[in-house]
Amino acid sequence: MRRNTFTPAETAACCRLLEIALREDLGELVDLKQFHSHDLTTMHCIRPGLEGTAAVVARKPGVVAGLPAAALVFESDPRVDFKRVLADGQDVQSGDVLARVHGPIASLLACERIALNFLQHLSGIATLTQQFVQAVAGLPVRILDTRKTLPGWRLLAKYAVRQGGGHNHRMGLYDGILIKDNHLAFALPQFQGSLAALLHHARQDSQHCWGNTRIEIEVDTLDQVDEVLLANPNIVLLDNMTLDQMRAAVRRRNNVAPGVLLEASGGITLQTVRGIAETGVDRISVGALTHSAPALDIALDYKS
Repeated sequence: MRRNTFTPAETAACCRLLEIALREDLGELVDLKQFHSHDLTTMHCIRPGLEGTAAVVARKPGVVAGLPAAALVFESDPRVDFKRVLADGQDVQSGDVLARVHGPIASLLACERIALNFLQHLSGIATLTQQFVQAVAGLPVRILDTRKTLPGWRLLAKYAVRQGGGHNHRMGLYDGILIKDNHLAFALPQFQGSLAALLHHARQDSQHCWGNTRIEIEVDTLDQVDEVLLANPNIVLLDNMTLDQMRAAVRRRNNVAPGVLLEASGGITLQTVRGIAETGVDRISVGALTHSAPALDIALDYKS
């Protein structure tokens, strides 16, 4: 479900990033209540007290995300009025007005780049996510993100993925067990090389500590698929498997443990994602959604 307002946690994450961004642009010692007075160019070019209006405009087609963040940026000066014309999650075309803003020109100029940085980055993620979702349209598969996010940006990046029609994987190390290759390298010797024994231990230990915690395990061979299916994890992550291997894994899952979800991951592109979805996997996780999404071109146009 696309929710186009921030949760309290997402708002708090945005406010932390906003303070960092203001100090980056205006200096570490800036008084955030008088931030516009630290913009040297504006101080010496714009008459104090002058007010103006501007429009936030898409320059390229895409999916908008981040308007709540832009509102927080501009309204850090309470004299600025930010009005959304569209909502996050909507498709936009070149020339579409996303929002209008009015207030002291000094504040608008000080906020412009920071607001656009939020909007362009998050809209880029939403746009790329929608392209992946559309590439697998009609197939019973979910497109998911990963933890490959910029530090501090995870909640907002995953918000943007939802605006593009994608789904969120775990938020962090704290809300799900995902046993990956490096875990296996260190842990398997403790269990005589048995994936099933490791899964059994992880399930029992996690239930004792946390209750019913989702357990996912990464595999890269069909022999490993056979072994872990007998241990009945919640999800099996098929890492960098060929299409033939994935189809075989789906057949084996259907025969042995139909309740286990299969997730494909590893180097997935827009050109390959539909073929992967057609193998019958349930989930496809794509790190590129958040680590390689190009910014959507969005600008602030001032009205005279």
